[in-house]
Amino acid sequence: MYRYLGEFVSRGAGSALASGCVDSALPASASLLRVRHYSEAVGGQKEDDPNFFKMVEGFFDRGASIVEDKLVEDLKNKETEQQKRHRVRGILKIIKPCNHILSVSFPLKRDNGEWEVIEGYRAQHSQHRTPCKGGIRYSADVCVDEVKALASLMTYKCAVVDVPFGGAKAGVKINTRNYSDTELEKITRRFTLELAKKGFIGPGIDVPAPDMSTGEREMSWIADTYANTLGHNDINAHACVTGKPISQGGIHGRISATGRGLFHGIENFINEASYMSMLGLSPGFGDKTFVIQGFGNVGMHSMRYLHRYGAKCVGIGEVDGSIWNPNGIDPKELEDYKLQHGTIVGFPNSTPYEGSILEADCNILIPAASEKQLTKANAHKIKAKIVAEGANGPTTPEADKIFLERNIMVIPDLYLNAGGVTVSYFEWLKNLNHVSYGRLTFKYERDSNYHLLMSVQESLERKFGKVGGTLPVVPTEEFQARIAGASEKDIVHSGLAYTMERSARQIMRTGMKYNLGLDLRTAAYVNAIEKVFKVYNEAGLTFT
Repeated sequence: MYRYLGEFVSRGAGSALASGCVDSALPASASLLRVRHYSEAVGGQKEDDPNFFKMVEGFFDRGASIVEDKLVEDLKNKETEQQKRHRVRGILKIIKPCNHILSVSFPLKRDNGEWEVIEGYRAQHSQHRTPCKGGIRYSADVCVDEVKALASLMTYKCAVVDVPFGGAKAGVKINTRNYSDTELEKITRRFTLELAKKGFIGPGIDVPAPDMSTGEREMSWIADTYANTLGHNDINAHACVTGKPISQGGIHGRISATGRGLFHGIENFINEASYMSMLGLSPGFGDKTFVIQGFGNVGMHSMRYLHRYGAKCVGIGEVDGSIWNPNGIDPKELEDYKLQHGTIVGFPNSTPYEGSILEADCNILIPAASEKQLTKANAHKIKAKIVAEGANGPTTPEADKIFLERNIMVIPDLYLNAGGVTVSYFEWLKNLNHVSYGRLTFKYERDSNYHLLMSVQESLERKFGKVGGTLPVVPTEEFQARIAGASEKDIVHSGLAYTMERSARQIMRTGMKYNLGLDLRTAAYVNAIEKVFKVYNEAGLTFT
Protein backbone atom coordinates (compact mmCIF):
# COMPACT_ATOMS: atom_id res chain seq x y z
CA MET A 1 0.00 0.00 0.00
CA TYR A 2 1.38 3.40 -0.96
CA ARG A 3 1.19 6.46 1.23
CA TYR A 4 0.45 10.14 0.68
CA LEU A 5 1.15 12.77 3.32
CA GLY A 6 -0.59 15.60 1.44
CA GLU A 7 0.67 18.55 -0.53
CA PHE A 8 3.97 20.09 0.48
CA VAL A 9 3.99 23.84 1.13
CA SER A 10 5.35 25.84 -1.81
CA ARG A 11 9.15 25.67 -1.72
CA GLY A 12 9.39 29.39 -2.39
CA ALA A 13 7.15 30.45 0.52
CA GLY A 14 8.61 33.47 2.23
CA SER A 15 7.36 32.61 5.72
CA ALA A 16 8.68 29.07 5.69
CA LEU A 17 12.04 29.41 7.34
CA ALA A 18 14.04 31.15 10.01
CA SER A 19 12.49 34.48 10.97
CA GLY A 20 11.56 35.67 7.51
CA CYS A 21 15.06 35.54 6.04
CA VAL A 22 13.83 33.96 2.78
CA ASP A 23 12.79 36.32 0.03
CA SER A 24 9.57 34.99 -1.44
CA ALA A 25 10.35 36.72 -4.72
CA LEU A 26 13.35 34.44 -5.24
CA PRO A 27 13.09 31.17 -7.13
CA ALA A 28 12.54 28.17 -4.86
CA SER A 29 16.07 26.81 -5.22
CA ALA A 30 17.67 30.21 -4.62
CA SER A 31 15.66 30.88 -1.47
CA LEU A 32 16.45 27.46 -0.07
CA LEU A 33 20.16 27.79 -0.76
CA ARG A 34 20.36 31.18 0.94
CA VAL A 35 18.88 29.86 4.19
CA ARG A 36 20.92 26.67 4.26
CA HIS A 37 24.31 28.35 4.03
CA TYR A 38 25.77 26.15 1.33
CA SER A 39 28.78 28.44 1.06
CA GLU A 40 29.63 27.65 4.69
CA ALA A 41 29.37 23.93 4.06
CA VAL A 42 31.77 24.16 1.13
CA GLY A 43 34.22 26.05 3.28
CA GLY A 44 35.08 28.52 0.54
CA GLN A 45 37.28 26.03 -1.33
CA LYS A 46 37.60 26.47 -5.07
CA GLU A 47 38.04 22.80 -5.84
CA ASP A 48 35.24 20.49 -4.75
CA ASP A 49 37.39 18.45 -2.39
CA PRO A 50 36.38 19.76 1.03
CA ASN A 51 37.89 18.58 4.28
CA PHE A 52 35.64 15.69 5.36
CA PHE A 53 35.23 16.92 8.93
CA LYS A 54 34.51 20.49 7.76
CA MET A 55 32.00 19.01 5.32
CA VAL A 56 30.06 17.31 8.13
CA GLU A 57 30.29 20.48 10.25
CA GLY A 58 28.90 22.46 7.32
CA PHE A 59 25.90 20.14 7.06
CA PHE A 60 25.45 20.51 10.83
CA ASP A 61 25.50 24.32 10.50
CA ARG A 62 22.77 24.18 7.88
CA GLY A 63 20.52 22.22 10.21
CA ALA A 64 21.39 24.39 13.21
CA SER A 65 20.57 27.63 11.35
CA ILE A 66 17.06 26.32 10.66
CA VAL A 67 16.27 24.87 14.08
CA GLU A 68 17.90 27.50 16.32
CA ASP A 69 14.80 29.68 16.68
CA LYS A 70 12.67 26.69 17.64
CA LEU A 71 15.20 25.56 20.26
CA VAL A 72 15.10 29.04 21.82
CA GLU A 73 11.32 29.09 21.72
CA ASP A 74 11.06 25.66 23.38
CA LEU A 75 13.18 26.64 26.40
CA LYS A 76 10.71 27.02 29.26
CA ASN A 77 12.67 28.76 32.02
CA LYS A 78 13.09 32.19 33.62
CA GLU A 79 15.95 33.30 31.39
CA THR A 80 15.59 36.32 29.15
CA GLU A 81 15.32 35.93 25.39
CA GLN A 82 18.99 36.86 25.01
CA GLN A 83 20.09 34.41 27.70
CA LYS A 84 18.13 31.65 26.01
CA ARG A 85 19.77 32.51 22.71
CA HIS A 86 23.21 32.34 24.36
CA ARG A 87 22.35 28.98 25.91
CA VAL A 88 21.21 27.48 22.60
CA ARG A 89 24.21 28.75 20.66
CA GLY A 90 26.54 27.63 23.43
CA ILE A 91 25.21 24.06 23.44
CA LEU A 92 25.34 23.93 19.63
CA LYS A 93 29.02 24.93 19.88
CA ILE A 94 29.59 22.13 22.40
CA ILE A 95 27.98 19.51 20.13
CA LYS A 96 30.14 20.21 17.04
CA PRO A 97 33.76 19.35 17.99
CA CYS A 98 35.20 15.94 18.84
CA ASN A 99 35.61 15.51 22.59
CA HIS A 100 38.57 13.13 22.54
CA ILE A 101 41.05 11.96 19.90
CA LEU A 102 43.62 9.21 20.52
CA SER A 103 46.57 8.71 18.18
CA VAL A 104 48.76 5.64 18.69
CA SER A 105 51.87 4.14 17.08
CA PHE A 106 53.13 0.65 17.82
CA PRO A 107 55.65 -1.78 16.33
CA LEU A 108 54.85 -4.86 14.26
CA LYS A 109 57.29 -7.67 13.55
CA ARG A 110 56.43 -8.94 10.07
CA ASP A 111 56.44 -12.62 9.13
CA ASN A 112 59.66 -12.08 7.16
CA GLY A 113 61.43 -10.64 10.22
CA GLU A 114 61.19 -6.98 9.21
CA TRP A 115 59.86 -4.34 11.60
CA GLU A 116 57.21 -1.76 10.88
CA VAL A 117 55.43 0.99 12.81
CA ILE A 118 51.62 0.94 12.63
CA GLU A 119 49.54 4.10 13.10
CA GLY A 120 46.00 4.09 14.50
CA TYR A 121 43.37 6.58 15.67
CA ARG A 122 40.20 6.60 17.75
CA ALA A 123 37.95 9.64 17.96
CA GLN A 124 35.11 10.07 20.46
CA HIS A 125 32.87 12.84 19.23
CA SER A 126 30.26 13.01 21.98
CA GLN A 127 29.53 11.49 25.36
CA HIS A 128 26.04 12.95 25.68
CA ARG A 129 25.05 9.27 25.63
CA THR A 130 27.39 6.47 26.67
CA PRO A 131 28.94 4.27 25.57
CA CYS A 132 30.35 5.81 22.42
CA LYS A 133 29.80 3.73 19.30
CA GLY A 134 31.54 3.51 15.96
CA GLY A 135 33.38 1.16 13.65
CA ILE A 136 37.06 0.37 13.13
CA ARG A 137 38.31 0.62 9.56
CA TYR A 138 41.58 -0.60 8.09
CA SER A 139 42.65 1.63 5.21
CA ALA A 140 45.85 3.17 3.89
CA ASP A 141 43.92 6.44 3.51
CA VAL A 142 42.96 6.74 7.19
CA CYS A 143 43.76 10.12 8.75
CA VAL A 144 42.73 12.10 11.82
CA ASP A 145 40.24 14.29 9.93
CA GLU A 146 38.51 11.27 8.40
CA VAL A 147 38.14 9.59 11.79
CA LYS A 148 36.82 12.83 13.35
CA ALA A 149 34.30 13.27 10.55
CA LEU A 150 33.05 9.70 10.81
CA ALA A 151 32.82 9.96 14.61
CA SER A 152 30.70 13.12 14.38
CA LEU A 153 28.53 11.48 11.73
CA MET A 154 27.97 8.56 14.13
CA THR A 155 26.64 10.93 16.81
CA TYR A 156 24.03 12.33 14.46
CA LYS A 157 23.29 8.91 12.96
CA CYS A 158 22.55 7.39 16.38
CA ALA A 159 20.33 10.36 17.24
CA VAL A 160 18.35 10.09 13.99
CA VAL A 161 17.42 6.44 14.65
CA ASP A 162 17.05 6.89 18.46
CA VAL A 163 19.94 4.62 19.42
CA PRO A 164 21.30 5.84 22.80
CA PHE A 165 25.00 6.03 21.92
CA GLY A 166 27.52 8.82 21.44
CA GLY A 167 29.52 8.85 18.23
CA ALA A 168 33.02 7.43 17.78
CA LYS A 169 35.24 5.99 15.04
CA ALA A 170 38.60 4.29 14.72
CA GLY A 171 41.04 3.72 11.88
CA VAL A 172 44.27 1.81 11.43
CA LYS A 173 46.48 3.05 8.59
CA ILE A 174 47.18 -0.19 6.70
CA ASN A 175 46.27 -1.87 3.42
CA THR A 176 45.01 -5.29 4.54
CA ARG A 177 46.09 -6.89 1.24
CA ASN A 178 49.72 -6.35 2.21
CA TYR A 179 49.49 -8.32 5.47
CA SER A 180 49.03 -11.98 6.34
CA ASP A 181 46.25 -13.18 8.64
CA THR A 182 48.78 -13.64 11.44
CA GLU A 183 50.02 -10.07 11.02
CA LEU A 184 46.47 -8.71 10.95
CA GLU A 185 45.71 -10.55 14.20
CA LYS A 186 48.81 -9.04 15.83
CA ILE A 187 47.80 -5.55 14.67
CA THR A 188 44.20 -5.96 15.85
CA ARG A 189 45.09 -7.30 19.29
CA ARG A 190 47.79 -4.67 19.89
CA PHE A 191 45.48 -1.86 18.79
CA THR A 192 42.85 -3.20 21.22
CA LEU A 193 45.38 -3.04 24.07
CA GLU A 194 46.33 0.52 23.13
CA LEU A 195 42.66 1.53 23.23
CA ALA A 196 42.13 -0.28 26.55
CA LYS A 197 45.15 1.36 28.22
CA LYS A 198 43.76 4.81 27.48
CA GLY A 199 40.12 4.03 28.34
CA PHE A 200 38.93 4.04 24.75
CA ILE A 201 37.17 0.66 24.85
CA GLY A 202 34.76 -1.00 27.28
CA PRO A 203 31.11 -2.11 27.48
CA GLY A 204 30.06 1.15 29.15
CA ILE A 205 32.72 3.43 27.67
CA ASP A 206 33.34 2.88 23.97
CA VAL A 207 32.11 -0.02 21.82
CA PRO A 208 33.70 -0.51 18.36
CA ALA A 209 32.17 -2.42 15.45
CA PRO A 210 33.16 -3.58 11.94
CA ASP A 211 33.80 -1.08 9.16
CA MET A 212 35.83 -0.98 5.96
CA SER A 213 38.11 -4.07 5.67
CA THR A 214 37.10 -5.43 9.09
CA GLY A 215 34.47 -8.00 10.00
CA GLU A 216 33.48 -10.77 12.42
CA ARG A 217 37.01 -12.14 12.65
CA GLU A 218 38.58 -8.87 13.78
CA MET A 219 35.72 -8.21 16.25
CA SER A 220 36.26 -11.64 17.75
CA TRP A 221 39.97 -10.88 18.25
CA ILE A 222 39.08 -7.57 19.91
CA ALA A 223 36.56 -9.18 22.28
CA ASP A 224 38.96 -11.96 23.21
CA THR A 225 41.84 -9.55 23.81
CA TYR A 226 39.79 -7.23 26.01
CA ALA A 227 38.13 -10.08 27.95
CA ASN A 228 41.51 -11.63 28.76
CA THR A 229 43.24 -8.40 29.81
CA LEU A 230 41.53 -5.31 31.24
CA GLY A 231 38.10 -6.92 31.17
CA HIS A 232 38.97 -10.20 32.86
CA ASN A 233 36.89 -9.28 35.96
CA ASP A 234 33.95 -7.87 33.96
CA ILE A 235 31.05 -10.25 33.34
CA ASN A 236 29.97 -7.97 30.46
CA ALA A 237 33.41 -7.96 28.83
CA HIS A 238 32.21 -9.32 25.48
CA ALA A 239 29.87 -6.33 25.16
CA CYS A 240 33.01 -4.23 24.48
CA VAL A 241 32.51 -4.72 20.73
CA THR A 242 29.67 -5.63 18.35
CA GLY A 243 29.60 -7.42 15.01
CA LYS A 244 31.04 -10.58 16.59
CA PRO A 245 30.42 -14.16 15.40
CA ILE A 246 27.38 -15.84 16.96
CA SER A 247 29.63 -18.13 19.04
CA GLN A 248 31.28 -15.08 20.62
CA GLY A 249 28.05 -13.33 21.57
CA GLY A 250 27.07 -11.94 18.17
CA ILE A 251 23.51 -11.62 16.93
CA HIS A 252 21.68 -13.04 13.93
CA GLY A 253 21.22 -10.48 11.18
CA ARG A 254 24.19 -8.22 12.04
CA ILE A 255 26.20 -8.96 8.88
CA SER A 256 23.36 -7.94 6.56
CA ALA A 257 22.07 -5.17 8.84
CA THR A 258 23.44 -2.13 7.00
CA GLY A 259 22.32 -3.40 3.59
CA ARG A 260 18.92 -4.42 4.93
CA GLY A 261 18.52 -1.06 6.66
CA LEU A 262 19.41 0.67 3.38
CA PHE A 263 16.66 -1.29 1.63
CA HIS A 264 14.09 -0.35 4.31
CA GLY A 265 15.18 3.30 4.10
CA ILE A 266 14.64 3.42 0.34
CA GLU A 267 11.37 1.50 0.75
CA ASN A 268 9.95 4.10 3.15
CA PHE A 269 10.51 6.95 0.71
CA ILE A 270 9.83 5.14 -2.57
CA ASN A 271 6.39 4.05 -1.29
CA GLU A 272 5.57 7.64 -0.31
CA ALA A 273 3.43 9.01 -3.15
CA SER A 274 4.02 12.66 -2.24
CA TYR A 275 7.78 12.35 -2.71
CA MET A 276 7.51 10.22 -5.84
CA SER A 277 5.17 12.77 -7.43
CA MET A 278 7.83 15.45 -6.83
CA LEU A 279 10.30 13.25 -8.75
CA GLY A 280 7.88 12.29 -11.50
CA LEU A 281 8.08 8.60 -10.53
CA SER A 282 5.40 6.09 -9.58
CA PRO A 283 5.51 4.66 -6.02
CA GLY A 284 6.94 1.18 -5.41
CA PHE A 285 9.90 -0.87 -6.62
CA GLY A 286 8.16 -2.58 -9.55
CA ASP A 287 9.47 -0.54 -12.48
CA LYS A 288 12.68 0.80 -10.87
CA THR A 289 16.26 0.18 -11.96
CA PHE A 290 19.28 0.74 -9.74
CA VAL A 291 23.07 0.95 -9.92
CA ILE A 292 25.48 0.26 -7.05
CA GLN A 293 28.99 1.61 -6.65
CA GLY A 294 30.83 -0.83 -4.39
CA PHE A 295 29.96 -4.53 -4.17
CA GLY A 296 31.10 -5.01 -0.59
CA ASN A 297 28.99 -5.98 2.40
CA VAL A 298 26.58 -3.02 2.09
CA GLY A 299 26.30 -3.15 -1.70
CA MET A 300 25.81 -6.90 -1.84
CA HIS A 301 23.05 -7.11 0.77
CA SER A 302 21.18 -4.05 -0.43
CA MET A 303 21.24 -5.54 -3.95
CA ARG A 304 19.75 -8.77 -2.61
CA TYR A 305 16.79 -7.09 -0.91
CA LEU A 306 16.06 -4.62 -3.70
CA HIS A 307 16.12 -7.49 -6.24
CA ARG A 308 13.83 -9.57 -4.03
CA TYR A 309 11.21 -6.81 -3.94
CA GLY A 310 11.09 -6.22 -7.68
CA ALA A 311 13.75 -3.62 -8.50
CA LYS A 312 16.26 -4.44 -11.24
CA CYS A 313 20.02 -3.99 -10.88
CA VAL A 314 21.47 -2.85 -14.21
CA GLY A 315 25.01 -1.95 -13.16
CA ILE A 316 27.69 -2.57 -10.54
CA GLY A 317 30.95 -0.66 -10.13
CA GLU A 318 34.11 -1.61 -8.26
CA VAL A 319 37.68 -0.31 -8.12
CA ASP A 320 38.92 -2.70 -10.80
CA GLY A 321 36.01 -2.27 -13.23
CA SER A 322 32.26 -1.96 -13.78
CA ILE A 323 29.67 -4.25 -15.37
CA TRP A 324 26.38 -3.46 -17.10
CA ASN A 325 23.30 -5.41 -18.12
CA PRO A 326 20.09 -3.50 -18.97
CA ASN A 327 18.12 -6.74 -18.54
CA GLY A 328 19.21 -7.09 -14.92
CA ILE A 329 21.99 -8.75 -12.89
CA ASP A 330 21.22 -11.64 -10.55
CA PRO A 331 22.70 -10.93 -7.07
CA LYS A 332 23.28 -14.58 -6.11
CA GLU A 333 25.08 -15.37 -9.36
CA LEU A 334 27.26 -12.27 -9.02
CA GLU A 335 28.05 -13.06 -5.39
CA ASP A 336 29.13 -16.59 -6.32
CA TYR A 337 31.21 -15.29 -9.25
CA LYS A 338 33.05 -12.75 -7.08
CA LEU A 339 33.66 -15.38 -4.39
CA GLN A 340 35.23 -17.67 -7.00
CA HIS A 341 37.19 -15.11 -9.04
CA GLY A 342 37.82 -12.31 -6.53
CA THR A 343 36.35 -9.71 -8.89
CA ILE A 344 33.12 -8.82 -10.68
CA VAL A 345 34.99 -8.12 -13.94
CA GLY A 346 34.16 -10.68 -16.61
CA PHE A 347 30.81 -11.68 -15.08
CA PRO A 348 28.79 -13.66 -17.68
CA ASN A 349 25.73 -12.04 -19.27
CA SER A 350 27.14 -8.56 -18.72
CA THR A 351 29.31 -6.10 -20.60
CA PRO A 352 32.08 -3.86 -19.25
CA TYR A 353 30.79 -0.37 -18.54
CA GLU A 354 32.95 2.37 -20.02
CA GLY A 355 33.05 5.58 -18.04
CA SER A 356 31.83 6.28 -14.51
CA ILE A 357 29.15 3.89 -13.24
CA LEU A 358 27.80 6.78 -11.14
CA GLU A 359 26.62 8.48 -14.34
CA ALA A 360 24.78 5.40 -15.67
CA ASP A 361 21.12 5.57 -16.63
CA CYS A 362 18.95 4.33 -13.73
CA ASN A 363 16.24 5.39 -11.27
CA ILE A 364 18.18 4.75 -8.04
CA LEU A 365 21.92 5.31 -7.55
CA ILE A 366 23.55 3.72 -4.50
CA PRO A 367 27.08 4.99 -3.76
CA ALA A 368 28.30 2.35 -1.28
CA ALA A 369 32.07 2.77 -1.52
CA SER A 370 33.77 5.77 0.08
CA GLU A 371 33.33 9.46 0.78
CA LYS A 372 33.25 12.39 -1.68
CA GLN A 373 32.30 10.36 -4.77
CA LEU A 374 29.58 12.76 -5.95
CA THR A 375 31.04 16.22 -6.56
CA LYS A 376 30.26 19.30 -8.61
CA ALA A 377 32.32 17.70 -11.41
CA ASN A 378 29.83 14.86 -11.94
CA ALA A 379 26.63 16.00 -10.18
CA HIS A 380 25.27 17.51 -13.40
CA LYS A 381 25.78 14.17 -15.17
CA ILE A 382 23.87 11.99 -12.67
CA LYS A 383 20.81 10.50 -14.36
CA ALA A 384 19.21 8.85 -11.31
CA LYS A 385 16.28 10.60 -9.61
CA ILE A 386 17.08 9.02 -6.22
CA VAL A 387 20.57 8.96 -4.67
CA ALA A 388 20.65 6.52 -1.76
CA GLU A 389 23.80 7.05 0.30
CA GLY A 390 25.06 3.64 1.38
CA ALA A 391 28.56 4.98 2.13
CA ASN A 392 29.46 7.67 4.66
CA GLY A 393 29.75 11.15 3.15
CA PRO A 394 29.64 10.24 -0.56
CA THR A 395 28.11 13.61 -1.55
CA THR A 396 29.96 16.93 -1.22
CA PRO A 397 28.04 20.09 -0.29
CA GLU A 398 28.44 21.46 -3.83
CA ALA A 399 26.97 18.28 -5.30
CA ASP A 400 24.18 18.38 -2.71
CA LYS A 401 23.33 21.90 -3.87
CA ILE A 402 23.23 20.79 -7.52
CA PHE A 403 20.99 17.79 -6.72
CA LEU A 404 18.54 20.08 -4.94
CA GLU A 405 18.45 22.41 -7.93
CA ARG A 406 17.93 19.45 -10.30
CA ASN A 407 15.08 18.01 -8.21
CA ILE A 408 17.01 14.84 -7.32
CA MET A 409 16.17 13.27 -3.96
CA VAL A 410 19.18 12.35 -1.81
CA ILE A 411 18.38 9.94 1.03
CA PRO A 412 21.18 10.88 3.46
CA ASP A 413 23.84 8.63 4.95
CA LEU A 414 23.11 9.54 8.57
CA TYR A 415 19.69 7.89 8.15
CA LEU A 416 20.10 5.38 5.36
CA ASN A 417 23.12 3.40 6.55
CA ALA A 418 22.11 3.43 10.23
CA GLY A 419 20.95 -0.20 10.05
CA GLY A 420 24.38 -1.38 11.20
CA VAL A 421 24.45 0.64 14.42
CA THR A 422 20.79 -0.21 15.10
CA VAL A 423 21.46 -3.95 15.07
CA SER A 424 24.74 -3.37 16.94
CA TYR A 425 22.58 -1.82 19.67
CA PHE A 426 20.47 -5.00 19.74
CA GLU A 427 23.65 -7.10 20.03
CA TRP A 428 25.00 -4.91 22.84
CA LEU A 429 21.73 -5.31 24.77
CA LYS A 430 21.86 -9.07 24.20
CA ASN A 431 25.39 -9.19 25.65
CA LEU A 432 24.36 -7.18 28.72
CA ASN A 433 21.29 -9.36 29.28
CA HIS A 434 23.24 -12.59 28.73
CA VAL A 435 20.29 -14.23 26.96
CA SER A 436 19.36 -14.44 23.29
CA TYR A 437 16.20 -12.77 22.02
CA GLY A 438 13.14 -15.03 22.06
CA ARG A 439 14.60 -17.75 24.29
CA LEU A 440 12.33 -16.99 27.25
CA THR A 441 9.11 -16.66 25.22
CA PHE A 442 9.63 -18.99 22.24
CA LYS A 443 7.78 -22.06 23.59
CA TYR A 444 5.07 -20.01 25.26
CA GLU A 445 4.24 -18.24 22.01
CA ARG A 446 4.17 -21.51 20.07
CA ASP A 447 1.85 -23.16 22.60
CA SER A 448 -0.40 -20.08 22.68
CA ASN A 449 -0.79 -20.17 18.91
CA TYR A 450 -1.74 -23.86 18.95
CA HIS A 451 -4.27 -23.21 21.74
CA LEU A 452 -5.73 -20.40 19.64
CA LEU A 453 -6.28 -22.75 16.69
CA MET A 454 -7.82 -25.40 18.96
CA SER A 455 -10.14 -22.81 20.49
CA VAL A 456 -11.35 -21.73 17.03
CA GLN A 457 -11.95 -25.35 16.05
CA GLU A 458 -13.94 -26.13 19.21
CA SER A 459 -16.06 -22.98 18.75
CA LEU A 460 -16.92 -23.98 15.20
CA GLU A 461 -17.79 -27.54 16.24
CA ARG A 462 -20.09 -26.28 19.00
CA LYS A 463 -21.85 -24.06 16.50
CA PHE A 464 -22.12 -26.44 13.54
CA GLY A 465 -21.65 -29.85 15.13
CA LYS A 466 -19.31 -32.68 14.08
CA VAL A 467 -21.42 -34.08 11.26
CA GLY A 468 -19.01 -35.75 8.86
CA GLY A 469 -16.09 -35.53 11.28
CA THR A 470 -14.17 -32.72 12.94
CA LEU A 471 -14.03 -29.34 11.26
CA PRO A 472 -10.48 -28.71 9.99
CA VAL A 473 -8.93 -25.36 10.85
CA VAL A 474 -6.12 -24.74 8.37
CA PRO A 475 -3.79 -21.81 9.15
CA THR A 476 -2.61 -19.58 6.32
CA GLU A 477 0.99 -19.89 5.09
CA GLU A 478 1.90 -16.63 6.84
CA PHE A 479 0.47 -17.81 10.17
CA GLN A 480 2.04 -21.25 9.77
CA ALA A 481 5.45 -19.63 9.30
CA ARG A 482 4.99 -17.66 12.54
CA ILE A 483 3.22 -20.30 14.60
CA ALA A 484 6.40 -21.39 16.37
CA GLY A 485 7.04 -17.88 17.68
CA ALA A 486 9.64 -15.26 16.79
CA SER A 487 13.26 -16.33 16.45
CA GLU A 488 16.15 -13.99 17.22
CA LYS A 489 16.50 -13.19 13.52
CA ASP A 490 12.77 -12.41 13.27
CA ILE A 491 12.99 -10.04 16.23
CA VAL A 492 16.10 -8.30 14.84
CA HIS A 493 14.57 -7.87 11.39
CA SER A 494 11.31 -6.58 12.86
CA GLY A 495 13.11 -4.15 15.17
CA LEU A 496 15.26 -2.84 12.32
CA ALA A 497 12.29 -2.34 9.98
CA TYR A 498 10.36 -0.51 12.71
CA THR A 499 13.34 1.72 13.54
CA MET A 500 13.89 2.72 9.91
CA GLU A 501 10.17 3.38 9.36
CA ARG A 502 9.78 5.50 12.49
CA SER A 503 12.90 7.54 11.67
CA ALA A 504 11.71 8.08 8.09
CA ARG A 505 8.38 9.41 9.40
CA GLN A 506 10.25 11.85 11.67
CA ILE A 507 12.35 13.09 8.74
CA MET A 508 9.23 13.52 6.56
CA ARG A 509 7.43 15.48 9.28
CA THR A 510 10.44 17.74 9.80
CA GLY A 511 10.76 18.28 6.05
CA MET A 512 7.14 19.38 5.85
CA LYS A 513 7.33 21.51 9.01
CA TYR A 514 10.27 23.57 7.73
CA ASN A 515 9.27 23.43 4.06
CA LEU A 516 12.47 21.63 3.05
CA GLY A 517 11.06 19.87 0.02
CA LEU A 518 13.52 17.20 -1.15
CA ASP A 519 16.27 18.30 1.23
CA LEU A 520 16.10 15.22 3.44
CA ARG A 521 19.65 15.67 4.70
CA THR A 522 18.87 18.96 6.41
CA ALA A 523 15.67 17.44 7.83
CA ALA A 524 17.68 14.53 9.28
CA TYR A 525 20.28 16.88 10.77
CA VAL A 526 17.52 19.02 12.32
CA ASN A 527 16.11 15.90 13.99
CA ALA A 528 19.54 14.85 15.25
CA ILE A 529 20.38 18.32 16.56
CA GLU A 530 17.06 18.61 18.43
CA LYS A 531 17.60 15.25 20.17
CA VAL A 532 21.26 15.81 21.11
CA PHE A 533 20.49 19.37 22.25
CA LYS A 534 17.72 18.13 24.51
CA VAL A 535 20.08 15.70 26.27
CA TYR A 536 22.77 18.34 26.85
CA ASN A 537 20.24 20.95 28.00
CA GLU A 538 18.36 18.71 30.43
CA ALA A 539 21.50 17.05 31.82
CA GLY A 540 23.09 20.43 32.50
CA LEU A 541 26.70 21.47 32.00
CA THR A 542 29.23 20.62 34.69
CA PHE A 543 32.04 22.98 35.80
CA THR A 544 31.25 25.94 33.53
